[in-house]
Amino acid sequence: MKFVSRAQWRARPSRYPLTYIRSTRGVKIHYEGTAVPASLARPENHTRCAGRVRDLQASHLANQAEDYSDLAYNAIVCPHGYVYEGRGAHKKTGANGTAALNSAHYAVCAMLGNTGLTTPTDAQLDGLRDAIEWLRTSGGAGKEIRGHRDGYPTACPGGPLYAWVQRGAPRPGGSKPQPPRQFEPFPGAAWFKTNPRSPIVTAMGRRLVAEGCSAYAQGPGPQWTDADRASFRKFQHKLGDAPEHCDGWPGPRQWAALKVPKL
Repeated sequence: MKFVSRAQWRARPSRYPLTYIRSTRGVKIHYEGTAVPASLARPENHTRCAGRVRDLQASHLANQAEDYSDLAYNAIVCPHGYVYEGRGAHKKTGANGTAALNSAHYAVCAMLGNTGLTTPTDAQLDGLRDAIEWLRTSGGAGKEIRGHRDGYPTACPGGPLYAWVQRGAPRPGGSKPQPPRQFEPFPGAAWFKTNPRSPIVTAMGRRLVAEGCSAYAQGPGPQWTDADRASFRKFQHKLGDAPEHCDGWPGPRQWAALKVPKL
């Protein structure tokens, strides 16, 4: 997954504390619903995408009628397949239409409009699937994949994208089932105290960033540092562990919950 954290796209802070949700029935797919330039899909124009996410957040924060806490979506996917962290996992969305709908499903928005760029690229469809899988593994999302219009009177997510949702939201290039995801085995509690330098540390750090538990000023990287320990401590608190188990040193149960992809 080509993941872009809130820090990386320079998100503004939320206006109010975001509501924690343990799990959802699934994910609802959205589009912007306004004009999106067709030229945005060109490879050289990916540099515009982070700015577009910032603009979307600014417009939501300025919407006095809705009084949004933050960007309404849990994630946004650009035409180049990058997944931009919005509210993130375990955060109630503000995009589905009502409080009950917002609690039932996460919201993932594609950078598509009702004019200009209206048909998703293959890279974008891959990114949407990546966002769905991320919310399943990191946010407790269920198996349902729906469109915004399912349960709320709206044209969102537009005809082309909704047709993809109705087909079961397949990845481009075939409908072969994906193999079960493999996770990195726990390297042992003592291993982390040896000041390791390993790709496992980088992979762990990226998962901590995806979980919203980053204490990194830069990175993460392969060398275990105090920032890794501080980030893991945040994850332990997120899991609701007792204070004596929130020391920043990974344990086997906590490691299993983090689900570090197998290298």
